[in-house]
Amino acid sequence: MRFTIFQDSRQGGRSNNEDRTTYCYSRDALLMVIADGMGGHHHGEIAAQIAVQSLADAFQNEAKPLLSDPFRFLQKGMTNAHHAILDYAARHRLPDSPRTTCVACVIQDNVAYWAHAGDSRLFLMRNGRVIAQTKDHSRIRLLLEEGLITEAQAAHHPDRNKIYSCLGSPSSPEIDFSRKTPLAHGDILLLCTDGLWGVTSGDMMAVALKGANLLQAVPMLLAQAEIKGGTHGDNLSVVAVRWEDNYIEAASSAISTQTMPADEVTTKLDEFGRNPSYKSDLSDDEIEAAIEEIRSAIDKFNPKK
Repeated sequence: MRFTIFQDSRQGGRSNNEDRTTYCYSRDALLMVIADGMGGHHHGEIAAQIAVQSLADAFQNEAKPLLSDPFRFLQKGMTNAHHAILDYAARHRLPDSPRTTCVACVIQDNVAYWAHAGDSRLFLMRNGRVIAQTKDHSRIRLLLEEGLITEAQAAHHPDRNKIYSCLGSPSSPEIDFSRKTPLAHGDILLLCTDGLWGVTSGDMMAVALKGANLLQAVPMLLAQAEIKGGTHGDNLSVVAVRWEDNYIEAASSAISTQTMPADEVTTKLDEFGRNPSYKSDLSDDEIEAAIEEIRSAIDKFNPKK
């Protein structure tokens, strides 16, 4: 595999950042995940951390170096993360369980597979156009599809942040899956939270990224979205990959997995509380306790092989 990949998360106008991102790759498979946490007193970010860390752990266990069934991996991984969040809430006797959206994508054998719950999105871009994207599990999307409101009305609708599927809810999440989607050289897959797509459309992002250096263009999109979001803007996060049959950017910006051992996995995931970009007023002792609790919740549903 050859690809260029970039991930980042920004606080926006919020007091803390409840988004989480990760990507992992073996010699023959790549996983990308984004989660947008919901819930007070730091529990939203813990739900998001459980989601991305649970999927990353499962990938490390199962990508040897291919996943036997990418759709089953995504379904099982997101369901296990859902139950791990509920387990965390039960152990802490929370009156309401923390919740998180989640969108995850696997690429192997030049084919993309993705799944999502909530309103974090995936866009597949080709030649400056969006050729596929996820459909939000939101009341706004249903109103738009029924023709009851316009796109302009949706941007300011009072229900624009209400979703009906997520991980951590008392009811089982509705998880939507893509079709097996073959990738062409130069295709871009972009996963993001609503802090980005809410102020910058997929079409605008596709145009901005066409032919651009991903490592320069995506940070510019985030910076522009952060300005548009203003003092009350949401957290905004992205994982973006350009799929490459051969190098089309400087070699230093591209990843080649050709020489990786079959049993090796590389993961880019910040441990809870370790990244200064995720501002938190938790003490060091509270962060350490949260790390242990997250690990305990995940291990219960992701036993090591």
